[in-house]
Amino acid sequence: MSESLVVPTMAEMLAEGKQPEVLFWVGCAGSFDDRAKKITKAFVRILNRTNVSFAVLGTEESCTGDPAKRAGNEFLFQMQAMMNIEVLNAYEAKKIVTACPHCFNTLKNEYPELGGNYEVIHHTEFLKSLIDDGRLTVEGGQFKGKKITFHDPCYLGRANKVYEAPRDLIQKLDIELVEMKRSKANGLCCGAGGAQMFKDAEPGNKEVNIERTEDALETQPDIIAAGCPFCNTMLTDGIKNKEKEGQVKVMDIAELIANAQDL
Repeated sequence: MSESLVVPTMAEMLAEGKQPEVLFWVGCAGSFDDRAKKITKAFVRILNRTNVSFAVLGTEESCTGDPAKRAGNEFLFQMQAMMNIEVLNAYEAKKIVTACPHCFNTLKNEYPELGGNYEVIHHTEFLKSLIDDGRLTVEGGQFKGKKITFHDPCYLGRANKVYEAPRDLIQKLDIELVEMKRSKANGLCCGAGGAQMFKDAEPGNKEVNIERTEDALETQPDIIAAGCPFCNTMLTDGIKNKEKEGQVKVMDIAELIANAQDL
């Protein structure tokens, strides 16, 4: 499939005297990680199809500072945040959508005290609003009747109480949603949060992502749905460890919708 994705930058929009409906914050994972780039593209395909006016910062976007802050480097976090806030405020950004719960949480909850006040929405909430407004229609397509379990990302679920939007989207696909024993407010971390993604394992008899993958596999799913690029990586590694590749897929909700609609 040859993709012709339309991805304008804020600078290009400004040059045309336009202000987009939303600024799409891509995040480090969505920009640089090969697996997460597929999530970015799937989300952009949906935005293009639904004629949402959006723009990205492009090379002007820097890391939100989430890993630095979680790892305890407050000074580095504030430097990264201030640079981003300067750029966002210069473009008069009002509404930001992102597919990364870490970026979502940081932009939404940590930036206001540094002078960055925006309406920040996770991509599952934004997709749900497109459906609610009649701008996006979703049918099961290739996923009809499939068994799916949803893993709650920590920074989406417990930190920000967003539980229903991703599940509503899954159910729109005529899919059988099966919940893990540990889900929603009682969900278990995939093992990547708090900058753990970037450090070596500590002594113990099992990795957190293996434990979480076992939770998911207990539901005997065809697909494990995620709403976070880091969760996606950890669960994919877990599936490889359990030698279930080819049997169980790990997919972001944006990918489920884009694939169901053959975008």
